[in-house]
Formats: sequence, structure tokens, C-alpha cells
Amino acid sequence: MASPARILVTGADGFVGQYLTAELEARFPEAALCADRFDVADRAAVAQAVASFRPDGCVHLAGVAAVPDARRDPDRTFAVNLGGTLNLARAILDDVPECRLIYVSSAECYGASFRAGAALDETAPLAPQNIYAASKAAADLALGAMAAEQGLRVIRFRPFNHTGPGQSEAFVIPAFAAQIRRIEQGEQEPVVRVGNLEPERDFLHVADVVRAYALGLARFDDLPNGSVFNLASGTPRRIGDILAGMIARASVPIRVEVDPARLRPVDIPRAVGDASAARKALGWRPEHGLDFVSPPE
Repeated sequence: MASPARILVTGADGFVGQYLTAELEARFPEAALCADRFDVADRAAVAQAVASFRPDGCVHLAGVAAVPDARRDPDRTFAVNLGGTLNLARAILDDVPECRLIYVSSAECYGASFRAGAALDETAPLAPQNIYAASKAAADLALGAMAAEQGLRVIRFRPFNHTGPGQSEAFVIPAFAAQIRRIEQGEQEPVVRVGNLEPERDFLHVADVVRAYALGLARFDDLPNGSVFNLASGTPRRIGDILAGMIARASVPIRVEVDPARLRPVDIPRAVGDASAARKALGWRPEHGLDFVSPPE
């Protein structure tokens, strides 16, 4: 296939977006990259962005990404995560129907299916258990239907937890790291406040995740339209064990206290994924370790 010449990235100024734009620039050095910021919930703004740039490749990252943020404002979450995705898909179909769309869904969509305890593949039912997951699942399913019924060219990725330098404190590992840093600098009492430490999660480095998105764009034409790929390590890690490792690297003694405000109303005990499909179709597998979870200098 010909490499994309004009790539639109929504949400390029976010945590994942900054890693993705660097990955795309390295993989597609001849391509023009549009990372302009616009509100995906504004249908006219989306249509204008697509019509003016006329991408032949698009990676859709923009969205309400943190579960607590979604819980606080469900209307905005659905307007952005579902409505914004539909706005983008419609604009592509209207103006650039040959554009290859990479949609970033979420493993959170599997929700209650994780209660089976096994590593889930892409055939597992979507059974979201929070507002964020519901909004992402709705968009994921809508795009699959648009691929089947309207010919939208799309591949969907369902990444499991991913982290790395630059992620906000709305997510668990940077929340730990930021508190430890403040403690070491004397800005916080020597107590890390946490939610539930018992759940096990399948963590990836963000660099591995964005590499998969770029691979999907590069190999798009060789894949069945509407394909879905999990991105996972297949190795569950207990949240409390991650925190213990981070505290062990700290320069001062630190205690741990549960903060009720950090507890989720619904928390899946174990979430782990099977990424065999991505390995087979894309040659993708995680390459980065998680040593970065220690507090920054």
C-alpha cells in the first residue's frame, strides 16, 4: 500500500498524542501531519478540519480519557467520546471516504467480561461498567456498524492500561509518582493516599501503544476493514505491588493510607488481555519495560 501522505491526529496535544505524533513523524517522514486542536463535539468544526486538510490517514485520540472525569460529567463525556467520534466518521465519509481511520477504543469496554478471570481476546462481549467505558463502547460499536453498512474505512484498537512520563495524576501510576516526588521534596507529609490496591491490571508503556497505532496505519490496506485489535502484555500486575516497588526506590520512609475518595464505585478485580491478533496481523508485541514507574528525579 502507499504510505499516507496527509495524516490527521485528533487529541494530539494530550498525553498519548505527544508520543504518537513523534512516532508518526519517524515512521512517515514524508507525510504532512495535522495536529491542530479543535472540538470534536462541534460537528461544524470537525467538518471544516477534515474538508480543509483532506487527510488520507487519521488517528482519533481525542476524548474524555479519565474515568473520574467521565463520572463527573456524563453528558460531556458522551458528547465527546461518542458524538465526537460520529462527527469525525461522518466528515470522513462525506469528504474523504478513502481515508484510513484508526480509532482508539479501550479495554475498559470489556467491563464485566473480565470477571471470568481469563485473558480476554477481541471476541469477549463488551460489558462496560462505568460512564467512560460505556461512551467508548458505544463509539466502538457505531464505527463497526458504519464500516459494515456505509463503507467507513476503520480499524479499532482496544488498548489496556498504558502509562509513561507525562501522564496526568488522574491515572494511578502517575498519581503515586507525583505523591512520592512531593514527599521527597518536603512538599507533602510522608503518606501516599491511594484507592483500592488489590486489583490486577495489564500495563503497557505508552510508546508500545502508539507504535501499534502507526503499524495499523502502515498496514491498513492489508487488514480486513473494521478489524479490532487488543493491545496488551498478557501479564497482570497488582496495583499494590507496583506501589510497593515505587516506594522501595524512594529516598525517605513512606506510609500508605486508603483515601475513600479515590475508590471506584465498581472495580474489576483482574483485567488482562490477549493480544495474539495484533501479534499475528501487525507483528506487534510490547518492547518496553516498566522501570519508569519509579518516581522521577
